Amino acid sequence: MENSTVARNAVLRVPPAPPAVAAAHFAASLAFHADVSDVAAALAADDNPGFVVVDSRSTESWDQGHVPGAVHLPTALVPAEAGRLLDRAVPVVTYCWGPGCDGAARSALALAELGYQVKEMLGGFEYWVREGFEFETWEGRERRAADPLTAPAGAADCGC
Repeated sequence: MENSTVARNAVLRVPPAPPAVAAAHFAASLAFHADVSDVAAALAADDNPGFVVVDSRSTESWDQGHVPGAVHLPTALVPAEAGRLLDRAVPVVTYCWGPGCDGAARSALALAELGYQVKEMLGGFEYWVREGFEFETWEGRERRAADPLTAPAGAADCGC
C-alpha cells in the first residue's frame, strides 16, 4: 500500500497488529466479556448454565428492572456480601446499566480480587431490554419489542 494512502487514512495510520498478536488480544477480550445475546441464550437453554448473573446496580435501579434470575449485589457491597451470595466455584457474569457505565467492570474487578472467575456482560441492562429479552421489575415480568438497531430483524440471532 502506498505511504500516501496510509498517511491520509486514519484507519491505517497505525497498522493492524500482526495476526498472532491480534488473535491473542481477541481471545483475551472474549475471556473478559460476554455478549447479552449469548447470556440470554445460555440462561434460556439450561436451568444451570454454569454461571451466575450479578446485577451490580443500586436497589432503585434493580427495582426498575433486572435480568430474571440475577443476583442483586451492588458494587459497593461486593466485599461484604459476595461470600454469602456467591459460590467461588461458579463463574460470575456482571452487568450494570449499559455501555456508558463502568459499574459492571468495577464489580468484576472487586469479584476477581476476591478470587471469583468473572466476565462483564457487554451492553448491560440497556442492551438486554433493547434486544427484546424478558426482564423483571417489582411489578412482575415484562418484555419490550426489540430495537431493530440492536437486534436482528426477523432472525433468531445475528449470525455472528
